[in-house]
Amino acid sequence: MKLKRLILFLSIPITFMACKKVIEIQETDLIAGAVALKSVANNESAIIGAYGGVGLEMDILLNATLSDEMKTAGEFYNSASTHEWQYSSTDIGIRDNFNAIVPQYRTINRVNLVLEALPKAEALVTGDEGKRLSLRGEGLFLRAFAHFQLFRYYCGPYTPTGLAMPYMKNTSFAPQARIEMAPFFQNLIADITEAKTLLPNSLTEKNRATLLAANGLHARIALYMNDWATAETQSTAFINALPLSTIAEFPGIWTDANASEVAMQIIRTTTVRIGSLFRGTSASTANIGTVTWMPTDKIWDSYDKINDVRFNAYFVTEPLLTASGRQPRLIKKYAGSTYATALENVNNAKVLRTAEMYLIRAEARAELNKFTGVNSAESDINTLRTNRITGYVPVVFTSKTEAIDAIMLERFKELAYEGHRFWDLKRKNLPVSRLVSDAPNVAGTTLPAGDYRFLLPILQTELNANAAIIQNPGYN
Repeated sequence: MKLKRLILFLSIPITFMACKKVIEIQETDLIAGAVALKSVANNESAIIGAYGGVGLEMDILLNATLSDEMKTAGEFYNSASTHEWQYSSTDIGIRDNFNAIVPQYRTINRVNLVLEALPKAEALVTGDEGKRLSLRGEGLFLRAFAHFQLFRYYCGPYTPTGLAMPYMKNTSFAPQARIEMAPFFQNLIADITEAKTLLPNSLTEKNRATLLAANGLHARIALYMNDWATAETQSTAFINALPLSTIAEFPGIWTDANASEVAMQIIRTTTVRIGSLFRGTSASTANIGTVTWMPTDKIWDSYDKINDVRFNAYFVTEPLLTASGRQPRLIKKYAGSTYATALENVNNAKVLRTAEMYLIRAEARAELNKFTGVNSAESDINTLRTNRITGYVPVVFTSKTEAIDAIMLERFKELAYEGHRFWDLKRKNLPVSRLVSDAPNVAGTTLPAGDYRFLLPILQTELNANAAIIQNPGYN
């Protein structure tokens, strides 16, 4: 069946400035207006389009740039305002690289249009009634995911009366005010809870939302809420369904040779190269692309370089760079194929995977004072490390504090360059602490715990467009 172009009028009014004859020209493959979402099939096309907003590149770059995951390689550095925490509501670096409001609310609006249209959409083929329900589940999942991303960018650690973002459950052109975190998270939980009753229970579908992915997102949301019991329950449901990768399987996750322990991913092609966040594509094997960012000494030295499978999966010391007098340490987690080949720097984005769930459950258990023994933070950390480190000797935690410190270190190592580190430090009220060798200057060594810059500024363009929204503290 021919796939027709689906045009949704999303968020901005259209000003007609063409002459009448031009306006009246009809495109033969156009589906628009009230017809656009008339059938279940058209609604599915719109949901598939909404997945385009689930890119992780901005999350990865922000968390690495603003935290202690990477440092300038000296070959190209134009991120001083962000890497050195000097950004404002008018900063170009924030505007061009880290404006989450536009893409996330665009996704939310697309989803809301589908959720409004689905009940009356025509079922034209066998299976459409069941698809109508699963599409609602996907829409609710995506709405929850996008709102949660907005929370991580613009809001402080969870407190019921803290300031969240507007939660959009229907399409509207009216100015929207920020709401408190308690009702914001009530909406998040309501969306993801209903989604779980509608999504397919599939372990083979990894490119769209499933029950497993919803369990994972629910666990992540509960972690940020400090709802430890729910975080433990939801992460356990995920872990029980999808085991950790083995030491042998793990490197293949990062070459896309396998999708072991991955519940949801975003397929990437040459149009979006995640690896290019750190290094440009190469002109030839002898002319490796410009290295924009390199791993910090802090993260490089945190691994057992001989026995920990993660080190060689995530990093490389490149002899070709040494030979040409360039610094040789590279982030290769998303390197794709070899230098100067078509798929260089191309790697699928891993949205939710089992290792994160072990770390969520370990933290939840530690916070519930289950830090040692069976079914504890200790057992979860030992299981994860056993599946990463050859010859690993299990540890015994003697206190909650010791367990939490170990979990944060393990998140630093396991989830490096996956879009978590800066937000982890914020939610745990910890500073960004860079080694002197990793800092661009003295001012770029430490971002104090609780500093206002852990919350990104609402861009001035957004403030101008929405008179009801409130700027974050410190940026006025």
